Formats: sequence, C-alpha cells, structure tokens
Amino acid sequence: MLTYSFSKIGSESLYMYLYKCIREDILTGKITPGTKLPSKRSFAENLGVSVITVENAYAQLVSEGYVYALPKKGFFAANLEKSTAPQKKESPRTQMPVPPKYFADFSSSRTDPQNFPFATWAKLMREIISEKSAELMVNAPCGGVFELRCAIAEHLREFRGIDADPNCIVVGAGTEYLYGLLIQLLGFDKVYALEDPGYRKIAQVYESYGVQYRFTPMDKEGIDPKALEKSGADILHISPSHHFPTGIVTPIARRYTLLDWAAQSENRYIIEDDYDSEFRLTGKPIPALQSIDSADRVIYMNTFSKSLASTIRISYMVLPTALAEAFYKNLGFYACTVSNLEQYTLAKFISEGYFEKHINRMRIRYKQKKDLILKEMKRCGLLKLAKIDAEDAGLHFLLRVCGPVPAEKITRRAAENGVRVTGLSAYYHTAPVNPQTAFVISYSEVPDARIPEAVNRLAKAVTAAVMGER
Repeated sequence: MLTYSFSKIGSESLYMYLYKCIREDILTGKITPGTKLPSKRSFAENLGVSVITVENAYAQLVSEGYVYALPKKGFFAANLEKSTAPQKKESPRTQMPVPPKYFADFSSSRTDPQNFPFATWAKLMREIISEKSAELMVNAPCGGVFELRCAIAEHLREFRGIDADPNCIVVGAGTEYLYGLLIQLLGFDKVYALEDPGYRKIAQVYESYGVQYRFTPMDKEGIDPKALEKSGADILHISPSHHFPTGIVTPIARRYTLLDWAAQSENRYIIEDDYDSEFRLTGKPIPALQSIDSADRVIYMNTFSKSLASTIRISYMVLPTALAEAFYKNLGFYACTVSNLEQYTLAKFISEGYFEKHINRMRIRYKQKKDLILKEMKRCGLLKLAKIDAEDAGLHFLLRVCGPVPAEKITRRAAENGVRVTGLSAYYHTAPVNPQTAFVISYSEVPDARIPEAVNRLAKAVTAAVMGER
C-alpha cells in the first residue's frame, strides 16, 4: 500500500500535502497508469489521517485529471500521454530599454515635482469626495464634466481673451488623444501642415492614424504663407504664441494672413497649440490666435501638463461651433478619458483661484531658475562662445554656439559629462540651407542645486568642441 511521511509537512494542509505526493508519483511513473489507489478508509488508517483528508486529496486529483473514479470500483491513476504537438519555445524575457541617467537633462520638458501644490490638491480632493460622492459615480459626458468646462471657459476669458462656450470645450487625457479625436472629426482625407522645425510627436500621431501631412518651412515670423498655400493642406497645426523649438512669436500681421488662408475654404481649419502660453516670463501673455478669429476657423488646444505637472494628463480643446455640434453628433459615443475625481478637483482648483496663484508663483519660480542658468553661463565663460536667443518666450531658450562646430560633437561631449542636450537641427524635417549650431535648453526639470555644476559641464563640452580638442 502507498505510504507517505508527514514529518516535513510544515504549515501546509494535510490534504494538499497528500495530493502533491500522489501527483508527483503519477508524474514520475512511480504510480503507473491504471493503478488502483487504496480505498479512502484503508488509506486513511494506514497514514494515520482522517478519511476527509484522503477524500479531499482524491477530489483535487480527480478535478485536475491525474486520477479518475469508477463507480463501486474505486480510484485509478490516469494515463497522462504527452502531447505530440510541438512545444512552445520559451522566449527570452523582454528587456525594456533603460534610459541613461544624466546629472542634468536640458532636453526634458517635465516639471519639477517640488512645484506641484500637493497640499492644496489633496485638500480639494477630500472636499470633492465629501461633497460630490454621487456625481463621482456618474459617467461624465463625452466632452467632460460641465463644471470643469465652465471653469476653463472663465479662465480663458480672463487670461487669454477667448470667449469660449463651455459646450464647445472637450476635455481629454492628453493632447495626443485629442489629436486623434480631431482626425476622426475632420476626416481622414484631410492634409495637415506641420511646422518645420517642430515638435516631433505631432507628426508621429498623424503618421499612426495614416493621414497625410506636410512639413511646412518657417521664417522669422512663423509659418511661411506661400509655402503653406503650396502644400495643399486643409488643416494648419501651429503654436503661434510660443513656437517649439525656436521660440518664435507670430506677429499680428502674419496671424491675420493665416486666418485669411483658413477663411478661403470651408474645409480649412487652424489648430492652435497654446501649450505653455502661461509662462511668458516678461510682459503680458501674447493674445491667442483664437481670440481674433472672426470666421470661427481656429481650434484652440491647451494642456495642464505644463502648468501643473507632466503626469496630470488633462488637456482640452475649444471647437468652433459647427465642429462642436458635429463632435457630439458623430463622436458622442466616446467616454471621457479623465476620471471624474480629477475633473472636479481641477474645476475647484481653477474656480477658487488656486490655479491663478499657482501660475503666478511658477512664473516667478521659473524666471529665477532661468536667471540662475544665464548667470552661471556668463560666470563660466560659456556666453563668450555662444549667445542666448528666445529666452523670454517660455520654459526653454536657444543656445547658439558661435562658429561652425557640429552640434553632434557637442551633444556627445556633453553626454560624456553627464549632461543631456538636444540640437535644434534634430527638430527639422528638412535641413536648413545655412544651419546654425544651436541647442534647445529646457530647464523646468533641472534642480536648482545642480544648475551651477550642470552649466559648468556643458561649458566644458562646448569649449572642447570649439577648441577642437579630441
């Protein structure tokens, strides 16, 4: 008769230990197929356990197919024939690429986590949970919670000069998601004009949706109207208040020229990406293009990722009236992609004045950070080899190196020194005729304590490249 020792059972239950012992003997062939197992009562007496223990072990073996039962005959070991099908090869575990760690990253547009108003945000979230428990459990409209859309409309009216109807505002989880909605709304047959140079992810989004897009060159005032007309585009995607990466601010005359272009056809629209307009560090913010649009041809887009935190994936767009009606008619089946709790909290954050205070505080904070960087660049002699451009437009500026030094050479040397920078040329689709060695210096994420050393390392890289050192 089968027998097993229970001396090393540990904390495992008796029946599970017995089940594993029998299963192992079946798998190894010690108990051959068709072998009759002892009756429950005799087996229990032999092992010194209860009949229930044996019964539970047998039941588990039967349920998994290791044992089968025949009425009035007992329990028998099953025939476990190995499958003749080819065995699946175990593939190596996918290794996710680990990004290199830098002492300072002047290419990142992320925000410093120390700047986020955690205490205020947490307080407002608690209030929302207490006050709006019922609303939190109701699906929001596809355009977003109405309280948030009203708060955004009031903010735009006071600070961007935009008279926005809350019913024309659509809230979504990030601008990339909203781009996808716009493509579906405007039609996959449309041709999009993109700024060259420009933010690379925009082209990637349009590419992923399979729509046509044209890179359109810029001059010192923004998108070139002649090149735009020549492109055959239906939709123009621009950032006129602060272009990334050049920092160009499109003047009023050029803005009216672009609006005239859009008004020439009912299929033409302009997508105005106003992503960091709140952070013009000198003077008043530049009025939005949408605020002077009398033909209702501008789709205004903005995000709270820059003003609050990179991980606050709440963005919005203001649609022209005709497009808003088409959106709710044709795409109203979509669910809003931002949680109700976040939407109600942000609405309260804006309507109770916390957002305005936060923006004012951040303007001061980022100006101090930028001034510190410029001070350190001057101190270490970097500004003898380079000059600053577009430093007042937003959370980045250009560092233009004097002399014909390849940007890749400086980028590589800076990386060796633990500093990451990206050359302006990396944002061009078509290389400029007379390229300049320039770098996009984004400074929102670099901690103040690291700025002196980071600038010093960057200066060494530029000096080494300019002086022709190996």
